[in-house]
Amino acid sequence: MVEVSVAHLGVERTTNTPIVVLREKGGARVIPIYIGHAEANAIAMELADVKFERPLTHDLLRQVIIGLGAELSRVVVTRVEKSTYYAELELRRDDHIIQIDARPSDSIAIALRLKAPIFTSEDLLELASSDHPTAQDVSSESLDSEALKRYLENLDPEDFGKFTQ
Repeated sequence: MVEVSVAHLGVERTTNTPIVVLREKGGARVIPIYIGHAEANAIAMELADVKFERPLTHDLLRQVIIGLGAELSRVVVTRVEKSTYYAELELRRDDHIIQIDARPSDSIAIALRLKAPIFTSEDLLELASSDHPTAQDVSSESLDSEALKRYLENLDPEDFGKFTQ
C-alpha cells in the first residue's frame, strides 16, 4: 500500500466538475478523482479549517465514530471500475477491524476530519498516473485557502438550493 494525501482540489477544465487529486507521499504520481460539489465543499472546508455552528454530515460521522469508541485507522482507495473509484473506511474498535464501503470523496472528507491516513495500491496509483501524469493537467482552478475560507464563512444554506421529494 502507498500512502497518498490531498494535493489539489479544483475544477476540471472542460466539464467544470470538482476534482480532488491525491498524490503519493514523497512522490509525483497522482490519482485524480471527480467528485460532487457537496463533497468538494466538505473537503475544502476542512482544508481551510472552516467550522460551522452545527455539524455537517461528515462532522456527524466523525462524532459517531468517536462516540462508538472506534477510530478511523485508515482510508483505502481500493479500485476503479468504468471510471468510478471505490474506497473503504477501516475502523478499529478494540481488537475488531470493520471495513465499510464508501465513496472516495466522503472517505477523504472523513479522513481529513479524523487525521487518518489515506492509502491506495501501487497498481491503482500506476494506472491513474499513466492516464494523468500531473495534477496541473487535470485541474485548472486552484482553491486559494484564504479566499475559500472567506467564501465558506459567508455561505448561506440557501446557496445549496431547495430540495423536494
